[in-house]
Amino acid sequence: MLMSTEQLSPLSTTSQEACNVLADILVKNGFTNVVISPGSRNAPLTVALSRRKEICTYVVVDERSAAFMALGMAIEQHKPTVLVCTSGSAVLNYSPAIAEAYYRKVPLIVVSADRPEPWIDQDDSQTIRQFLALDNIVKRSYDIPSTYFSDDEKWYVNRLINDACVLSVSQPMAPVHINFHLAEPLYQTSTRSNSNSTRVVKLVESDNNLSQADIEHLANEYNRAQRVMIIGGFYDYNEKLNKCIRQLSHDSRTVVLAETVTNIYGDDIVRTIDRCVNQLDDNTFKPDLLITFGGALISRMVKNRLRKCNIASHWHIGTTDHLIDIVKALTTTINVSPESFFAQLLPLISNSDSNYHDKWKEAARTARAKHDSLLASTKWCDLKAFATIISHIKHHTLTLHASNGTPIRYLQLFGDEFTITNYCNRGVSGIDGCTSTALGAALASSTTNLLISGDMSLTYDLGALSSNYKPDNFKIIVMMNGGGGIFRFLKGPSSLPELEKYFELNINYDIRKYADAFGYRFFSADCEESLEKELPLFLKSDCASILAIYTPKELNAKVLRDYFDNLTTN
Repeated sequence: MLMSTEQLSPLSTTSQEACNVLADILVKNGFTNVVISPGSRNAPLTVALSRRKEICTYVVVDERSAAFMALGMAIEQHKPTVLVCTSGSAVLNYSPAIAEAYYRKVPLIVVSADRPEPWIDQDDSQTIRQFLALDNIVKRSYDIPSTYFSDDEKWYVNRLINDACVLSVSQPMAPVHINFHLAEPLYQTSTRSNSNSTRVVKLVESDNNLSQADIEHLANEYNRAQRVMIIGGFYDYNEKLNKCIRQLSHDSRTVVLAETVTNIYGDDIVRTIDRCVNQLDDNTFKPDLLITFGGALISRMVKNRLRKCNIASHWHIGTTDHLIDIVKALTTTINVSPESFFAQLLPLISNSDSNYHDKWKEAARTARAKHDSLLASTKWCDLKAFATIISHIKHHTLTLHASNGTPIRYLQLFGDEFTITNYCNRGVSGIDGCTSTALGAALASSTTNLLISGDMSLTYDLGALSSNYKPDNFKIIVMMNGGGGIFRFLKGPSSLPELEKYFELNINYDIRKYADAFGYRFFSADCEESLEKELPLFLKSDCASILAIYTPKELNAKVLRDYFDNLTTN
């Protein structure tokens, strides 16, 4: 039956804000059919939903029947119906209908009320392990905490609910489950100032290309912006994407920031993000529209800066099964490949009189001049060694791999000096398996595969060296800097007395013995002059080879800290 809703003030609602956020997001997405099964624990959800005039609520006592009724509504309307139940066995009674919806690819949003987390498995009434109870027959399960206070926690709750709503209707459609832990008091109401302030993430998707209406709408938003920032994370080289991004990078309103592992190249593309990010004041730096694509960003500096900007519009491009909200400002998730999206967008971009592009180019030139000056005066250290390595390998045809820790971060400082395909295990950013990954790539390739590794990473993955496979096109440069150099640079661990024992490995092994034992030709260098001599020989060697470069660990960290301090000095 249809529940009658009294003419209540839209600002009078439950005091449990997570329930109100759910109502806001459902309304703004147009998911307005809600089937509620009565209960006590779900009272805050009932109040939040029933007091919204945009929502049509139905009350069905039997959860099994309620779920099948919701299934029928969703089939007919081709959009999610929302199910709401109390705690305990109620959610289990949804199972038959949810299973049917899952295998028929029908979107349902299952919302269950639950007891506060501390009371699970404590013999409290109507308390079972509800989170993941439907996990085998839903796209994803979400657990909403009973209390949250910080800005990060509020963003997290908003992101989870947005993610659930987006995922339910992204292809292939299917049910999702949101489990709300709700604490006493359950029936308390309060006055709410503004339901329009809740952030809602829009989904735009298509099998291949976006619809004409969608791409024109997005292009109009792009053209209205005076400052557009495009940032790429790790991505395999794609010629179509490179051509599109290069053309966009000439636009006066647009700056393209790419990491070395983005594998995007062009004269107007900023490939040294960490060098440039602090060359602009806050007002000049802040984009009106942020567009991200690819995988996780290496640059912590740009992430931290963007998170403080309060960006009005953020699009993430790419086929993912969850929201990528890296700067906590996501407004639109566009589920098509970056190369397809930018190819469609490019012809619709109009001219602009913005100077945003020029400001960034000037910042890049300033940063480059400081970089060159600092490098010229730097003593022998990791930074100097990387400059020498880049000066040699940029003339060779090879695939470049970097281990996690300092090697990939040093490469980021020289991104404007090479166009070599660059890979790194940045999916989870671990040091395990970096050598084995590069070895596997060499086995599958006819091109030289060069790994630049830290000594700790190499030690961690000695299994790669001891394998039966030593292809002639596999070469390793090992930075012998005492192990764990990144911890000496980072402000947190670098100040702890436990640094050397628990964070750095204090490696002092004889890597020549490893090379001899495992059948690798060995080279070594301990100063700029010896590296200039050994690098050409190493790169031309006709078998699997290791080049060990010895640098002073204490000086390495000081030079890198001074480097960034000087970059930020006007």
